[in-house]
Amino acid sequence: MSHPVPLSAADGLTALEARLREDLSLLELPAKSWVPSREYQGLPVRDVVVIGGGMCGLAATAKLLLTGIDNVVAYDAAPAGQEGPWVTFARMETLRSPKTLHGPALGLPALTFRAWFTAQWGAEAWQALDKIPKAQWMDYLVWYRHVLQLPVRNGVHMTAISQADDLIAIDLNGAETGRVYTRRLVLATGRSGLGGFAVPDFLQGVDRRLWAHSADEIDFAALQGKRVAVIGAGASSMDNAATALEAGAGQVDLLIRRREMPRINKMTGIGSQGVVHGMHPLDDAWKWRFVDYTSSTQTPPPRSSTLRVSRHANARFFLDCGINAVREETGGLLIDTTQGGLRYDYLIAATGFTNDFNGRPEFAAIAPYIRSWADGRYRPEMGAPRPAMLAAPDLGPAFEFREKAPGSCPLLAKIHCFNDAAMLSHGKVSGDIPAVSAGADRLVRGIAASLFAEDVATHYASLQAFDTPELLGDEWVDSTPELKENAL
Repeated sequence: MSHPVPLSAADGLTALEARLREDLSLLELPAKSWVPSREYQGLPVRDVVVIGGGMCGLAATAKLLLTGIDNVVAYDAAPAGQEGPWVTFARMETLRSPKTLHGPALGLPALTFRAWFTAQWGAEAWQALDKIPKAQWMDYLVWYRHVLQLPVRNGVHMTAISQADDLIAIDLNGAETGRVYTRRLVLATGRSGLGGFAVPDFLQGVDRRLWAHSADEIDFAALQGKRVAVIGAGASSMDNAATALEAGAGQVDLLIRRREMPRINKMTGIGSQGVVHGMHPLDDAWKWRFVDYTSSTQTPPPRSSTLRVSRHANARFFLDCGINAVREETGGLLIDTTQGGLRYDYLIAATGFTNDFNGRPEFAAIAPYIRSWADGRYRPEMGAPRPAMLAAPDLGPAFEFREKAPGSCPLLAKIHCFNDAAMLSHGKVSGDIPAVSAGADRLVRGIAASLFAEDVATHYASLQAFDTPELLGDEWVDSTPELKENAL
């Protein structure tokens, strides 16, 4: 009996792509284009522009195309293949999510990471795989973009948003320059969301040559032999500390404000489709309660990431070590902590991100009008008034911004916040791998409904104008005259 010759990785991927094309054909996807085209001042108008070509931007763009909204484009400031954090400031060795999650596959089995992986390396390799290497996840996203032929344009920065009658005007710089008009705008801008780095007050004014945020580009080779402090106990703290140690840092101390390391990932424990689809419709008090509780308990760093640090003899964990002040001195930094003064050559602040969109010039025209949870949605009886939660945007059912004052900036209803800043309003469906497909579906359903409603008169006119007959008139014989002749 002859045995089949194993497919090469390239052949396996070719076969998978053929399978995906067949699946799409069976499902009649992409759906036919249905949004009427528009022009403004003689220029074509996009139906949707997506800012961000990372995982969320790709999922949103793909779902739009599959839904028949095909006059879309996505812009990303990064070079092709470097979108998102995976091969830039994400310094972990592997993803933290289980390998089995379907991620941005949008309900298509042939579009999953597992299908992509096994097509190239086989089922045995899949079983042997523990967690997904981060660079391999980036490779998968590059393939995802390629196989779906997504219209992503790299090296393009959005510099401003403004109103042009009932449209959104977007100013671009970089590989493409000029002004683009669109009917809807999706901000798929990742962890930095709308604001950027969260920098503690004690670092304000400290020479940037002596410290970095964990999402900065850091020259770790320059830290060889140096004393390095890393603030925080989260995953990014461990990843940056480990990277510094592996680059030859002389001493790396983790300065951790908590008395004990967080150990239990609470949200993972209750993860379900109920959480995915049920968080958004909850009343405000329950939403606040869930996010407040998980913020207070905190998410622990992965065990593997922590061991990656602690296996180094020159790594130290200082618990119950709050920071009072950071001062520059000759040759480095003096950090005044609750455990006394500590001296370092360099500091890495793994202090997360902020939703304060008032500091971003590209949002200057809309930021004053965006309604946040502090603008009347939060009530003291909900729980502690956490600043980061109060600053979160108060979003509508399709991730659209809302106005502080009704009528002050109608443009906001056409701008969708599909990034990490949406968590308080929508749950974790627009920033992490587990539920990004559900988030993209929710987003695009809302955009499709609003575009249809906006063009309802045109669609009704098309209904009236449609005149292709089903029946040609020769399918039956009219027996009415015979009935009349035989009538009594």
